[in-house]
Amino acid sequence: MCGEGTRCTGKGTSSLVPLSPINFVIPSGVFCREESAFSSEPMFALAQTPMANTQIAFLFPGQGSQTVGMGKNLAEKFPVARRIFEEADAALGYELSKLCFEGPEDQLRLTEITQPAILTASVAAWRALDEKGMKAVFVAGHSLGEYSAHVAAGTIAFADAVRTVRNRGKYMQEAVPVGTGAMAAILGLTLEKVTAICSEAAQGEVCEPANINSAEQIVISGHKNAVERAAKLASDRGAKRAVLLPVSAPFHCSLMKPAQDRLAADLKSLHFRNPAMPVACNVDAELINHAERSRDALVRQVTGSVKWEPSMRLLIASGVQTFIEVGPGKVLCGLMRQIDRSKTCLNVADEASLYKTIDQLAGMKV
Repeated sequence: MCGEGTRCTGKGTSSLVPLSPINFVIPSGVFCREESAFSSEPMFALAQTPMANTQIAFLFPGQGSQTVGMGKNLAEKFPVARRIFEEADAALGYELSKLCFEGPEDQLRLTEITQPAILTASVAAWRALDEKGMKAVFVAGHSLGEYSAHVAAGTIAFADAVRTVRNRGKYMQEAVPVGTGAMAAILGLTLEKVTAICSEAAQGEVCEPANINSAEQIVISGHKNAVERAAKLASDRGAKRAVLLPVSAPFHCSLMKPAQDRLAADLKSLHFRNPAMPVACNVDAELINHAERSRDALVRQVTGSVKWEPSMRLLIASGVQTFIEVGPGKVLCGLMRQIDRSKTCLNVADEASLYKTIDQLAGMKV
């Protein structure tokens, strides 16, 4: 997901790229670029849009897709979306809606504000989409976005989710002293090669793959010196880019264990339901349909890598032909083009894109 920064224009490790501190997704243009009663083994009906006989998956973005003004149009046009923002304000005890609609941008970029803001904007978009009769067979979300996916699946209540991700952002930021860790984006090398480079560069420190965004876009995380060594090794061994990222902490690696432990206590206190549809979880790239597995995956996600490309290939293998990115931005659609250009990826972020998506689905012949 993108934030402010400079475009990387050459091979090396010194340039900065516009990436968020949690969801390290590089858009393709940057580098070349009421509780239901479920049994213990839920049965899932294949919910399909009435407009096209195709299996659909909803994808929810993570931190870095935030922009000032996000969700404002939906809140103005759709009462169901407006109520989500009102519920978030009440749950958090401050006007998150105002920060989403008006900024300022520097506050919206603060991790413990950004995470509930992205969740709220995404759930608002989903509610508007759902009201129009658009249903998914599967859901998935990138890092933070997995919470949005679980709200859409009915696993957790929205108010619980928005409070939890506020704490999640805070815990992750506080887990490692500033300057201790680092992250880098490695482009053009396979996961096997990147993993080997991380092992070689670690030298007793932590250096691990953090985000597997596509076959050739992998982000690593760990101790600063180890990540710098890995980035140099990757550049020397043929990476298209090996770029240190402008981040405040080394997310999605074992250094986040303090944050994981704190978040585990929060998640343990929440009521989880069996998802109404399978959720493709980041940490395992598996379909989850049980409450306790959902809780466990969200806990392990903090230190585990985001297996986005394997998750998308799992959904494709499960019959999904059409993906809808629900929430601000189009980063996940950009990644889908890298993963499998034959699949359709649409987006819903405001009234115009909502109706455009409905019209495109209506015209699809499957």
